[in-house]
Order: sequence, then structure tokens, then C-alpha cells
Amino acid sequence: MKVSKNWLNEYLTLDIEPKVIAEKIARTAVEIDSVKRPSEGLKKIVVGYVDSLVPHPDSDHLSVCQVDVGEEELIQIVCGAPNIAAGQKVIVALPNSRIADNVKIKRGKMRGQASEGMICALQEIGFSESVVPKEFVEGIYVMPEDAVPGEPVFDYLGMNDDIIDIDVTPNRADMLSMRGVAHELSADYDVPATFKHPDLKETSDEKIEDYISLALPDKTLAPTYSMRVIKDLTVKASPMWLQIRLWNAGVRPINNVVDVTNYMLMDYGQPLHAFDYNKLGSKDILVRTANAGEKITTLDTEERELKDSDIVITNGDKAIAIAGTMGGESTQITNETVTVALESAVFNNSMVRKTARSQGIHSEASMRFERGINVATVQESLDAAAELIAELGDGTVVTGTASASRLEAESTFVDTTTTHLNNVMGTELSETQITKLFQQLGFTVTTRGSVLNVEVPARRWDISIEADLVEEIARIYGYDNIPSTLPTGEMTPGKYTYKQKLIRQARHILESAGLSEAISYGLTTEEKAGKFIFEEKDVYTTNLMFPMSSERTTVRMNLISGLLDDLSYNEARKSDNIAFYEQGRVFFRSEGEDRPVEIEHIAGAMTGLFKLANWQSDKQPVDFFMIKGVVEQLLTQLQLTDDVTYVASESHEDMHPGRTADIYLKDELIGFVGQVHPNAAKEFNLKETYVFELDLQKLVDAKKEERLFAPISKFPAVTRDVALMVANESANSDIETLIKEQGGKHLINIHLFDLYQGSHIESGMKSLAYTLTYQDATKTLVEEDVTKDFNRVIEALKETFKADIR
Repeated sequence: MKVSKNWLNEYLTLDIEPKVIAEKIARTAVEIDSVKRPSEGLKKIVVGYVDSLVPHPDSDHLSVCQVDVGEEELIQIVCGAPNIAAGQKVIVALPNSRIADNVKIKRGKMRGQASEGMICALQEIGFSESVVPKEFVEGIYVMPEDAVPGEPVFDYLGMNDDIIDIDVTPNRADMLSMRGVAHELSADYDVPATFKHPDLKETSDEKIEDYISLALPDKTLAPTYSMRVIKDLTVKASPMWLQIRLWNAGVRPINNVVDVTNYMLMDYGQPLHAFDYNKLGSKDILVRTANAGEKITTLDTEERELKDSDIVITNGDKAIAIAGTMGGESTQITNETVTVALESAVFNNSMVRKTARSQGIHSEASMRFERGINVATVQESLDAAAELIAELGDGTVVTGTASASRLEAESTFVDTTTTHLNNVMGTELSETQITKLFQQLGFTVTTRGSVLNVEVPARRWDISIEADLVEEIARIYGYDNIPSTLPTGEMTPGKYTYKQKLIRQARHILESAGLSEAISYGLTTEEKAGKFIFEEKDVYTTNLMFPMSSERTTVRMNLISGLLDDLSYNEARKSDNIAFYEQGRVFFRSEGEDRPVEIEHIAGAMTGLFKLANWQSDKQPVDFFMIKGVVEQLLTQLQLTDDVTYVASESHEDMHPGRTADIYLKDELIGFVGQVHPNAAKEFNLKETYVFELDLQKLVDAKKEERLFAPISKFPAVTRDVALMVANESANSDIETLIKEQGGKHLINIHLFDLYQGSHIESGMKSLAYTLTYQDATKTLVEEDVTKDFNRVIEALKETFKADIR
């Protein structure tokens, strides 16, 4: 919102530097983007009168002009503008002048002809092209007739005004108008603000009912909707004062009708729209929602397909404007317009917001409708606009206002107390001081005992609760006047909880195993959310009501899907050997519950080579035993008291049925590990991939052994090797469990160092070879102790597994 200091001076007297005013606004209300005077840095730019011109003898587009710049003699300037003509008053940059971007203009020659300066376009003296009137965009600007040759152009063009560009936040939409800013500064500096109100004179020979019949079946679309008609007018360029007001506010002047609607937009903050009445094709105006697929060509000449959530203004049948965002091309104001139907309304803000986003139309009008409108000035701004259009266009206003709905402006009443205000702010303001601050804001205060009943006018629709009143008093009193104190209280050292420590430990273990941390989205598709679930009870997905995209509709119920997306992303970029893990929350919802529960999980995914080949060793591809070893390392280092077992499983639809195992802690399922089913891997464009996922919350809750450290034994260890042939169905884990049970107190390690299946061995059998390590921390073992324990293991293997010791 660009605020003109000259415009502000019409509402309140502030003999204060603009930069000081800007700082005050920044400290009490909203941020300031910039403060500048358009003429700053420019010099020796004056009004010139083109006395005569002739074509340049050596150019087909240049003209040699004789220009009066208020000196005794005319000066010669060569100009290439296509719209230059004799008799025009123009902008002239004299020799040694400075124009926009600090460019210096010097005397010179253009194709042999002397040029004593430059005839300028508005853009060349610092105007943005977006505010230059369209007829002058491609050429030089023609000054008004009353401009005196030789005088500086700055006052004629409003360039000696100071412009404060404020960045209005959504909660202070009341400041999206000159009057709103004036109210704010009136409160800040405790000076009265005075505003002009329309004195509308209507014609008595015709009434609004003869022109307009409004229909609004659903008043939630537009709580206020009114129209006036101005007839017998002439559409022409606006007077200079109005053009200056608009371009200093960042708006391009168009004609006296459209310019007035934009002027009222900036003055009152009320969007208005003008229709060419004779192009409506009907006196019936119907406000409704669009039909799906209905089309309209808007003022930007773009044909738009509407949705059934868009509000449209129609002539009873056909859409002629998109409410709150942009008018239609078919009813736009042109130089042939003689009768105008002027609209003022308050539209449903959420519907306007949806329309603006879906259609890509973010206008000054839509922004104000989205953030809120001062309902107290809807009719006043309509009357003021009708009065000014009639004045500038030599027209008359038809008697009466057509209204389909009208939302009455109501004050908001909020209670507070002096004690509460002082307690929150840490001040000692008296009731009289607080009342005075409320009165500066334009609020009325009524005292009932210790309670202050504050009446907030409709123009401050952002205030509704007691906390809002505290903020208002604090900012007007001055944040820098509020005493500062240091917080007091007992200091407590910060530390991680047990759960946080264990989660971090789990991460460090996986990172030490060679996995890198990945972070994926907590939202996914419903299909991916339902994969890789190992919960023992029925769980249900949780979908978002308004997802940001079709890929983010459902909260995740597993971490593996996200990791597979990460693997796929990396493989698509030629990164083939990947080992990722992720720790995060998954969300399970039980039947009949609205909200899911959040559970900590940890998962990993590996593909490609775990170790590359080199001169010393062969390459090592990821396989089931590799990822199972990672899981075992994690669970071992967490020092779980209960036994961990791995049970082959075919119950996971998205996992390989022969290379997947459920993981149990005692009798409780805590996760699974295995190979992703080839069909599932193909969906993610992945090669052979192995994953695991664990319920980390169950690991947090599980019993754990206290980690005890003991010195390494100084006595030697004794090893025994044993090779046995057993049935293929015999599991290594079961064999190792039996060896531990029968190995005696000196057995400290079991190592499987060979597995053989194939020729020279009986069909259905396999050969396993183990190294058993014995050691005593207090003495050197003797042969008899080791042999006795070892033989007990051999006998147990023969009896339990029918093992053939080799």
C-alpha cells in the first residue's frame, strides 16, 4: 500500500518528516518497505513547448524540434518519439540534467544535428511503466495545457510528494486504505482526523428501479450488494490531480470512470466495479455461483473456465463479471459509454480467495475482499464514487440505490480491566490513561465498576477479544515505553529424556553400521500408506480433508515407503549403492477413532553393493544376511534383556516370501526384515532391495540390561572347531542356541565360518562348521575342562538335530 503524504494531509495535519512517520508506523502497526520522493536525485527537468519540428534529414524516424524551455531563445532537441508533435507541452531534460538511474544528459549531436537535451517519457524520469497511461507507454508524455515552459515538471506530475510504502499484514487489512492509515496515525500522534463525506445530488426524473432489478437468492455469497446508475456522462481522461493520486498509489490511470473506482479503492479500501449499462443486455442483475464449465472473457482478454465455487455477476443469464476478482470484457467501460451501473459489495471472503487462487487473479480488489471490508463505508464509498463520476463526466445520478442485501455495521463490545492490562504489559497505567489511549484509537469506553466496556467501531473488524485490546493499548502507549525486566525463577539444567537418549543411540548405531539418515514426507498416498504394515491389530488410514496434492493425501503408516521413494530418487540419478535409515513417527488409527496415535518407528533400506571391490577384497553385495546383521547389531547394542528371535514369514504381501523374517522380542512382534518383493520393487523402479522396520517405541519400553564393563582377560583362550551335517530344515539360530545352552560357563563365542550344500553331500542335507571359543577370566583353562564341555555340545547336537559330526 503506497501512502501519499499530500493525500494524508487532507485528513490530518502532521508537520512531521515522512521518515519519522514511517518509523512510527513500523513501531506501532505494520512494516515499512520504503520511503521516497519521486523527484529525489533528478535535476534540471523542466516543461518544454514544442514550437515546431521537421523530419531529421538523415533519419526516417527522428524529428528535429525547436523547443521553448522558458529561455530567451528556443533550443533544438532531436527526438525519436513516434507521438511528438508541434504545439505539445513536454518533459525536457536540459543539458547536464540528471534523469532516472542517475543518468546524465549532455549536449550532443544525433546524425549530424545538434541536440540541446532530451524530450522524455515518464519512464525515463523514474515512473514505473505499470502506471504510465497507455497512450503514452510507447512515446513521450504530453503535459497539461496549464504547464508553464521553463518551470520544473515535478509539481505538475506530483513528484514532490513523499510516498510511504507500507507492507500491510493480513490482520491489519483496515490499513489497506488512505482513511485507514489516517485513523492509525491519528491514534499514534493523538491528532484529530477529519474526513469528507459525499453530498450526492440525484436526478428526480428517473429512479433506480427503472434501470436495475437485483436478485441474490443466496445472501451468503454477498452479505452486502448494491448498485447505483450514472447516466448522460462523457468518458474521457481524468483530471491531473486524480491521475497523480493514482500513479503515486501505484495504479495506472485509464479514464474518469475507472479511475474513480480505483480512487475509492485506495481512499476507502472498498472495491467498486463499473459496468457499461447499455452492454448489460438486461436490467436484471443476478448474483449466483457459476455453473461448472461456464466460461467468461475477463478484462485482461483471457477466456476463463469457471468452477461451481466461483461467484459471478450475471445479466440474469450470462456471466458478466467474476465477483470480487475481475470484470468481464463484454461490459467494460469505453469512450462510447454514456450510462454506468456502479457496483459496491461485500463478497464471501473464502470463496473469493478460492477463485483468486484457482484463476490466478490476485488483484487489489480480491486482496481486500479476502482480508475484510469495512462494512460501515460500503454505501458511502458507492455514493462518493457516483458523485465524483457524475462531476468528472458531466453526468447525473439516477435517484436511489438498488440493494439485494445489506449487512448493517455493528460495533464490537469487549470487556477488560485496568488490572488485567497492567498485569499483562507490566505497566502501572491509571484508568484515566487507559481510557485516553482507547479514545485516541476512536474506541468508546464505558466503566462498570472495575470493568472497562470498550466499544470498537466496525472499521476495526480485527478486534474481538480482550487480548486484542491489550495489544492495542501496548502499541499506542509504545512498546519502547513498557518496562523491561529479566525473567525470574529456579534454573534447571536441560537434558535429554531417556527416550530421547535411546532414539539418538539407535541413530548412532545405524550410522556406525554404514547407513545414512534420510528424512521423507509424513504424508503420502493412501496406497503407499497401507504397505509394509506389521501391526498385529487392524489399523486404518487417516486422510486429509484438504491435501496439498494427490501425492500427499494420507498420513504415513510405515517408513519403508518413504525410504523406497528416496532410493528410487537416487537410483534415477545414477547412485546405485545406497544404504539409508529413517527414524520418525507413523500414524495408526483404530476403528471408530477420529485421530490417529503417533508411534516412533525406525527403518532401513539397502540396495546395490555394501562394499566395492578393491585390490585386497572382492565386492560385497547387499543380501538378507547383511541387513539382518545390521538389525542384530542395533538390537544387541541396545542391551535388551529378553531374547530376540527371527521367524520366517510369508504374511507380508510386499515382501519376498522366502527372504523375510518377523522379529520377536520374547513373544512380542517388534518388526520385520527381508527383501522387498520383486513386483513391489519394480513399482519403485528399484533393483534387489532389502529393508527392515522396527517399532522403536516397544524397544524404548523393553527391559534392558545395565551395561557393565570388565577388563579383557589376561589368560589365553582355547578354540575347538566342529563340522556337522544336518538337514536343510535345521536353522543356524536353533543350533547356536543349543550350543550356548550346552557349552558350559567358559564358552564365550560361537562363530559360523562355513556353509556347504551341493555335490559330495547327501541330498536334503547341508554342512555347517563352527568355531567355539572358551576362556576363563581368572585362570588358564586345562584340556580336561574344555574337552568335557565340548563333548557335551557334540552329544546334544547328535541327539537334537541328528547331526553327523564330520
